[in-house]
Amino acid sequence: MLKRLMNKKIAFLATIGVEAVELTKPKTALEKEGAEVKILSPEGEDIRLLEFPEWKNEMASDGKISDAKVEEYDALYLPGGIVNPDILRTNSDAVKFVKDFAVTQKPLASMCHGPSTMITAEIVDGRKMTSWPSIQIDLENAGATWVDDAVVIDRNFITSRNPNDIPKFNEALISLIAAV
Repeated sequence: MLKRLMNKKIAFLATIGVEAVELTKPKTALEKEGAEVKILSPEGEDIRLLEFPEWKNEMASDGKISDAKVEEYDALYLPGGIVNPDILRTNSDAVKFVKDFAVTQKPLASMCHGPSTMITAEIVDGRKMTSWPSIQIDLENAGATWVDDAVVIDRNFITSRNPNDIPKFNEALISLIAAV
């Protein structure tokens, strides 16, 4: 079977409190299609997963966000959770990486609360997006048009609402990355 993402390298930005399924299920789907997934954390620390409201095991990080080079990646994914995006949006290296990545026009994906970091990076103005409902007003205040759909694709941005949307999100993300 032909793998659609051979030779594609995907960066995941994550830290403590990332929603477990929002990290592990897209990672598994992308790797199954041949992609190389690198998990980048603020200090290269292991990621403590959350399966709300329970803390779960840790996952190893592949490196520090500040050491990563945007041009080395074919796509960027920002998983959600409540804690994870809140920490990332206050980390200057994470915000800079997201802002710099947006300029490349390569696929930039996010789920649930993940778009919070995109808001802080000031890249959502004029975009059609979705998210967890609690950040709808934040996206709208930052200039995005919020819609309540499982998956929203606006040029190179792809967003999704919650873990229930992961199967549709994964397929849309794989297709978008394969097209570049």
